[in-house]
Amino acid sequence: MTKINDLSKYLETLAPLAYQEAYDNAGLLVGDPQAEVRAVLVSLDCTEAVIAEAMANDCNVVVAHHPIVFKGLKRLTGKNYVERAVIRAIKHDVALYAIHTNLDSVRGGVNWKIAERLGLRDVRVLVPKRQMLLKLVAFVPVAATPGVLDALFAAGAGQIGEYHNCSFRTEGKGTFKPTGSANPVIGELGRDEEVPEHRVEVLFPAPLEGRVMAALRAAHPYEEVAYYLQRLENENQDVGAGAIGLLPKPLSESDFLAHLKTSMKLPLIRHTALRGRPIQNVALCGGAGSFLLGDALRQGADAFVTADFKYHEFFDAEGQTVICDIGHYESEVFTSELLRDELTKKFTTFAVKLSETPTNPVNYYV
Repeated sequence: MTKINDLSKYLETLAPLAYQEAYDNAGLLVGDPQAEVRAVLVSLDCTEAVIAEAMANDCNVVVAHHPIVFKGLKRLTGKNYVERAVIRAIKHDVALYAIHTNLDSVRGGVNWKIAERLGLRDVRVLVPKRQMLLKLVAFVPVAATPGVLDALFAAGAGQIGEYHNCSFRTEGKGTFKPTGSANPVIGELGRDEEVPEHRVEVLFPAPLEGRVMAALRAAHPYEEVAYYLQRLENENQDVGAGAIGLLPKPLSESDFLAHLKTSMKLPLIRHTALRGRPIQNVALCGGAGSFLLGDALRQGADAFVTADFKYHEFFDAEGQTVICDIGHYESEVFTSELLRDELTKKFTTFAVKLSETPTNPVNYYV
């Protein structure tokens, strides 16, 4: 039996809640964590119509990219679509889970899905986040070092970009004197001891702290483990805003726009003036990404694919790139497929269905 809590925990391994922006409201918004999952409906948005679709398909969980509860709710009277959706979900025991800016921020998330559809290679985070890494320094008897490192690596420590099992060690002497009710692995009560030890250092993402520390304590032979943690200013290359990558070969601007329109199934593209130059280096951001324009320019993006640019913000391109505003919904709609595929790979005891309810609030007269 899979509980909603199990589903939540798995989603938070894909996109830890610690990676959401301060203004966001990701996670389990409605529902009993201990309830059994019968089936899941995946959607970009969570509306009354989506909840009705879930009920019609016997899905008792809706996993949506956008959180239906974004600002605080002081009352539930059904006066707007947010309150009505929450009331309906509570009445019919439909749990609501949102995986929003945390999924925007991770490698393999929203932006990677767009890059995949565009066929980009060598994709990397456009603006990596700082203070998302911790350094663990632990002091380990020399003979125990291999086993301790293996446990730390298995818990997720020691990964730097595409390099795994990364660590640093120096050898020295540890001193201690067991007293009172201590039960030392090495040494005797009341006697000063001196032991050859390694100072072992590894990095890991901050959300893995609990897992990594549990692995250290389980693998370390000492009764009391000597260690310290330090939060780093280093950028985490796997977490941050936007993405940037290369097309397999340069395209003319008109060919790129046609490729973009076809790949993302777009009704139209709002863009700045064409520059008469080929496009290969492409920056992108699902949803509202105008705040990343400067970063895209600094990294030499020939085109910047995103949404929600305001009129005067288009001028900021200043002929240095082609801004392609493809629409908020259109830039993120394939996120539902990403989530369906991830959940289907992980869970086999319940169905995961892709919502067929259109939720784009913007319509086009063509």
